[in-house]
Amino acid sequence: QVQVVESGGGLVQAGGSLRLSCAATGSIFRIYDMGWYRQAPGKQRELVATITSGDSTNYGDSVKGRFTISRDNAKNTVYLQMNSLKPEDTAVYSCNVRSSDWDYITRSFWGQGTQVTVSS
Repeated sequence: QVQVVESGGGLVQAGGSLRLSCAATGSIFRIYDMGWYRQAPGKQRELVATITSGDSTNYGDSVKGRFTISRDNAKNTVYLQMNSLKPEDTAVYSCNVRSSDWDYITRSFWGQGTQVTVSS
């Protein structure tokens, strides 16, 4: 089993910055994609950003140019640097990790989520 734990959420004023971290621990042979998703009240979960094992990145349209995803493979950790935050960025941010252990079967794991609130 793999445990995924996010940290770094909080309250920030519009225009400010936050950095989220997500660490994966447990039965891990290899981590493939890592990503961030968010869900605001009354809305569907949406893609924020993903990063492959080869460091290819993909961003949701609403965060392009403001957010940057990166990963530290030695620490099994993915980061999300969020700049120029807007009130509409307010949501629960969840981390997703796709990994395999020694059976080479790829599985998807989610963290509990961390709240980001941007005040106007």
